[in-house]
Amino acid sequence: MKTASRPVKKTQKSFADLPPIRVRREPPTVNEAVAAAQDLADDVEQQVEIAAGLMGLPADEVRPHVLAAKKARPERAPERILTHASPSRAPRTVVVERRTRPTVVIERRGRPLDPRR
Repeated sequence: MKTASRPVKKTQKSFADLPPIRVRREPPTVNEAVAAAQDLADDVEQQVEIAAGLMGLPADEVRPHVLAAKKARPERAPERILTHASPSRAPRTVVVERRTRPTVVIERRGRPLDPRR
């Protein structure tokens, strides 16, 4: 006859018992930094500053790469999505267009204007 053994509880390890976490830091490549900068800003000078900040390089070294990538980046065409057709209807086409909005400038004042003056 076999006896059922009780499950043994495992002791929880505390964070002090674990080895320290090692984080690997690699700066992005030029292409990665330029692509991120293009997605974040439309102005070329802002893209240069963003890419230089991400890579930790001076802006003068990054500027030629940003300018070369600006010429190579094609304009996005609208996406076309086809839906399934039923026997009684033809397939429908949906066109998705992305529009850029102008930047909004909000002027902040230190105090509200006094209407009594």
